[in-house]
Amino acid sequence: MKRWLIIVLMLLPLIVQAQQDSIVIRKPDAGKAVWLGVIAPGAGQIYNGSYWKLPIVYGGFMGCGYAISVMQGRYSGYKGAYLDLYNDIQAGTVSEDPGKTYIAVLPDGYTLSQVGGASTWMNTLKNRQSVYRRYRDYSILAIVVVYALSLVDAYVDAQLLDFDISPNLSLNLEPQIYYDLQQQKTAELKVAIQF
Repeated sequence: MKRWLIIVLMLLPLIVQAQQDSIVIRKPDAGKAVWLGVIAPGAGQIYNGSYWKLPIVYGGFMGCGYAISVMQGRYSGYKGAYLDLYNDIQAGTVSEDPGKTYIAVLPDGYTLSQVGGASTWMNTLKNRQSVYRRYRDYSILAIVVVYALSLVDAYVDAQLLDFDISPNLSLNLEPQIYYDLQQQKTAELKVAIQF
């Protein structure tokens, strides 16, 4: 038993050296990162090893999804109230019954007469319906933008993973004075970037 332990301890530096020589930095394929992101949002970030970006990606999706849900609910509520009020106006059965959808969406403590009557309230309901439909559509557009940005991020991250900034990179700022065509002195700040 002691002999095996001694042999292992003697070979340990060779094993460690062999492992150090075989370390290879993985360069992810940008195309694969994008396709993985297309299949499952955030998969491109996982493939690139940028796990810290997942909460940002999924937070964006969840925020946009929540906005779509809220705006769709408000749009549907105002649309239903508008249609009910329109039908009641056509039938001549407009009432202040709290069970009516167009009364339920009135501000607390207000009646139809206080908001300008049934026709004015119907115009208000139509305007609110349009506003929330537009907000819902913007939220849908926002989720598409978040999806596209996650794909762009996966591509750029894969491309720039092995980007190395040279230690010779420098920025020089030099004040200069020169004469223009009218022989007047002009001061400037010269910026030089060296690679």
